[in-house]
Amino acid sequence: MRLEYQVLSAIALDLALGDPRWIPHPVRWIGRFAASMETPSRRVFRNPRTAGTVAWFVVLPATLLGAFLLVQGAHRLHPWAVDGVSILLIYFSIAARDLVGHGEGVRRALEKGDLPGAREKVGMIVGRDTDRLDEAGVVRAAVESVAENIVDGITAPLFHAALFGPMGAIGYRAINTMDSLFGYRNERYIDFGRTSARMDDIANFFPARVTGLLVPAAAFLLRLRASDAFRIFLRDRRKHPSPNSGHTEAAVAGALGVRLGGESFYGGRSSSKPLLGDPMGTPNRRHIRQANALALTASALAVVLFLGFRLLVTACRGAGGVA
Repeated sequence: MRLEYQVLSAIALDLALGDPRWIPHPVRWIGRFAASMETPSRRVFRNPRTAGTVAWFVVLPATLLGAFLLVQGAHRLHPWAVDGVSILLIYFSIAARDLVGHGEGVRRALEKGDLPGAREKVGMIVGRDTDRLDEAGVVRAAVESVAENIVDGITAPLFHAALFGPMGAIGYRAINTMDSLFGYRNERYIDFGRTSARMDDIANFFPARVTGLLVPAAAFLLRLRASDAFRIFLRDRRKHPSPNSGHTEAAVAGALGVRLGGESFYGGRSSSKPLLGDPMGTPNRRHIRQANALALTASALAVVLFLGFRLLVTACRGAGGVA
């Protein structure tokens, strides 16, 4: 089966099943393995940056080796087994249904007037304190999470799958998982997690910028504020402290006509992020549904772009070989 069909099959599987907790999930294994490497690497290497770098260079090759052995084992069984393993590796690396589902869970709680429940649900997908958020604050947190995770959860793994196949998808997921575990600017991880954070920045560099450009196109298709999305993408994308997250967050803020960023609390401590977008309206529950629609539409456009580019390159190589 061609890689294009493997990618499309994996997307269909994700949209149909999401992330059932009863399925043994390799990304959870990667996370456990990465977490288990922290203590021994710190014991062997006193310099925390060196320890974190060594841990990173153990976890990623081990992940790729495990995936390679799975594919090779499938080769011994049947060609269809190879397709099945490849589809599963890509499927496990993306999270479109879960991303949208978490946002919808927050929106449904708000629709019922259950603000405490909405705070609890949004607390499952953001790191900030949620106990004091009003409805607008809950919506803002949910929209920011959806906007940021369009790249991490969907377009970046698909980009790496289109470039490098199933190994690229699961390798990206290992890089992103290590960043989510270690890539914090706190006392414990500011040095240990530096390599994890930098490598995640590199892996997301191109997907984040392409996705940021696709959000205005998605906004146009959805009859949202496409021109504002593009304008604010150009103006505000570099304001975010992350080199990648600001691209999609700025575009989504413009498309929805809301302002993202501002003050949040983490562990009781105030933290302020630059404001993205214009103060055109107060975030409300309908913006969560619109953000989800933007995420899915921009991701669909990304699939067309990535796989179309791959097909074009393949066709050009074939023409060159014939010539």
